[in-house]
Amino acid sequence: MRTSTLIRSFARATAAAASLLTLAAAVPAPAQEPVRKIPPAIGPNIDLEPGDFARSRRFGPGDKVVMTHYFYWYDAPSKAHIVDYDGSDALTTHPPTLRDFSYKSVSWHKGQLKDMIAAGIDVVLPVFWGSPGDHTPGSRMFWSFEGLPPFVKALDELKAEGIEPPAVGLFYDTSTLESNGWGYHADLTTDLGRAWFVATIRDFFSMIPPRHWALLDGKPIVDLYSAAFAKAHDQSSIDLLKAEFPKRFGGTAPYVIREVSWNVKADDVYAWGGAVRPNFLGVAEIGPGYDHSAVPGREPLVVDREGGAFYERAWVQALNRSPRIVIVETWNEFHEGTTVAEAREYGRTYIDLTRKYVDMFKKGIVPPRPRTAYTDAATVAIALGATDRAEGLARVDVADGRSAAATTAGKTSRAPAKGVGGRYLYFRVDDGFKWARSMHAAVEVDYYDAGPGSFGLQYDSHDPSAELNGAYKPAAARAGLTGSHAWKTVRFDLPDARLDGAQNGGADFRLAF
Repeated sequence: MRTSTLIRSFARATAAAASLLTLAAAVPAPAQEPVRKIPPAIGPNIDLEPGDFARSRRFGPGDKVVMTHYFYWYDAPSKAHIVDYDGSDALTTHPPTLRDFSYKSVSWHKGQLKDMIAAGIDVVLPVFWGSPGDHTPGSRMFWSFEGLPPFVKALDELKAEGIEPPAVGLFYDTSTLESNGWGYHADLTTDLGRAWFVATIRDFFSMIPPRHWALLDGKPIVDLYSAAFAKAHDQSSIDLLKAEFPKRFGGTAPYVIREVSWNVKADDVYAWGGAVRPNFLGVAEIGPGYDHSAVPGREPLVVDREGGAFYERAWVQALNRSPRIVIVETWNEFHEGTTVAEAREYGRTYIDLTRKYVDMFKKGIVPPRPRTAYTDAATVAIALGATDRAEGLARVDVADGRSAAATTAGKTSRAPAKGVGGRYLYFRVDDGFKWARSMHAAVEVDYYDAGPGSFGLQYDSHDPSAELNGAYKPAAARAGLTGSHAWKTVRFDLPDARLDGAQNGGADFRLAF
């Protein structure tokens, strides 16, 4: 089919159908788990008492909390994470200088922590790659342990100077479930796998004195990366963590924030990739854009920072939703260009922007809609073709929203193409046209009925039960295709539209084919 010369009046939507195909296959018996002994905790802060948390920083139910991921794996003297194996630059964005740029440097950690204070960050989440299989100096991931004492010393020096640094939680980089010094692929449904999982978290906190811990509702924070690196997982690993952690750490059970790929019950949930597409499952995960051009072997993926506009839109979306927790993705992942830390390319721009929006977030300020040429318009529209004619409605070209220009039965149009992950056409509504935080709107689409089949519309809604916390709610209507080879019009009703740009590419709605 061909899609529309014109998308006319604009509004809200509901429901789309999906099908499920299940394949059955013979499953071989699981391989025998290796006989391994988990080593004791690597750090000194173990077997704590409740009184040890007297100086921990506490966040209660009424507090709004901003966190960020802190990548501390860089070491300029050895060129670790600075230069790729082929001698090329490993960084997409760059620190202002490589001097003293090292996880071994107290002054480097101290400078980063001071900048986090300037940005308004409450909780720093060191990205931890330590594992029970890497306790020995010289092992593959030992740097992750080695970098924590200088980090702690930096925290202590700031406190000695009367400066309150961000409190500390854990970002557990779960890729160590597969990549580690033992060469062990952890199965978290087995005794060894569960023990490995718990020991990794234990090791991190054993190296961080409790005076620096962030306690959310009285609980230390454990933010989990993707479950995909586990050979298998189930609820038992989380249950064991909740049972065993308090025995070694003064009766405290962790506040576990699961990445959405974890099929478990936890205290909260988020989706990784906020620097590519802001998401708001429970925790708001946002970032400034993405570019992993310097990473060898990856397919190109660039999300333009737009001079800070992408990041600002993400923050405005978060302010409109008023979550309890916002995680900035990331403080300093220079490889993937998701940094908000000071950088050679943009100076302190993103530190200043973060502070601006953190202050608004803490005060509960929601910025007013901007006034544009479409603020008082009754409709917005777009005529699709080789060059779209946009009148307050723009098509968004993203990986799963590819299309080709065509002229069909005398009208200019665009035909959806198979993209990465699906066949969609995405659209963004002019911000000035969005007259309220919750809108009742409608979308009319002119389409060429090449048939057979159907298509629908999915929109950014206030419905928390819809995909990605309402970002992809299907409209109730669908357009049926009969092969009449005529131009037709379909109307989609959107009764609870939010339209905060939560879809791919910052889009507000998409046509789904």
